[in-house]
Amino acid sequence: MNTTPQPDLNERIEALDRKLDLVLEELEHSRRIRREVEELKDDLARIGKDMFGTVVHELEDVAPFVRTGDFADLLKRLLRNTNTLNDLLIQLESARAFFEDASPLVRSGFSELLGRLDEMDRKGYFAMGRELARAVDNVVASFSVEDVRLLAENLVAILETVKNLTQPEMLQAINNAVEVYKNIDFDTVEEYSLWKAFREINRPEMRRGLGFMIAFLRNLSAHRPAQLSAPSAKTEAGAPHPVS
Repeated sequence: MNTTPQPDLNERIEALDRKLDLVLEELEHSRRIRREVEELKDDLARIGKDMFGTVVHELEDVAPFVRTGDFADLLKRLLRNTNTLNDLLIQLESARAFFEDASPLVRSGFSELLGRLDEMDRKGYFAMGRELARAVDNVVASFSVEDVRLLAENLVAILETVKNLTQPEMLQAINNAVEVYKNIDFDTVEEYSLWKAFREINRPEMRRGLGFMIAFLRNLSAHRPAQLSAPSAKTEAGAPHPVS
């Protein structure tokens, strides 16, 4: 009868122990995985139940407006318009590409606009605009709609007057008059008697001044009948003729 050496038996027993340990570890690992899967399944079941209850509760508001066949119709419509949806997606992709390409230009233009606005603010454009708005408010508060209507009716005459006043010779004459007025010291103006005034009239500059005033008044009087000629003619036309 053959006998197995004692060392070989011990080694085989140790090998079996190691294998049993591995099997036990695998069993423990499998048991842990199964337990985690069961816990996950329970959690998902609870979450699904809560979600289903929430969806049912939320859909109760739209239940009177939705029928079961509506979903089928929606699905059919989506299938029929697949090409349309595809074209729409292509357009959206093109628009996105355009925005991506235009974004640097937009940012550059916006930065330039901010710089220009900052420059205008530093130069006082906005402050001037606020003051002009305040001036317009004062005009609106001081004048009525009837005044504005009359202004519009006489705007051509006003512009003609301004045009005549802005001629170089008129500006020079006005400037000369202002300079003369500014240089007069009213506190030291000499008093003139009637005789002394007659003597002053004999001076050439006084005669030229009187000539200017007479010519001005003559021309002014010549213009007034032209403006009043229409009412005068109407009055004469409406007046009764004397009976001979």
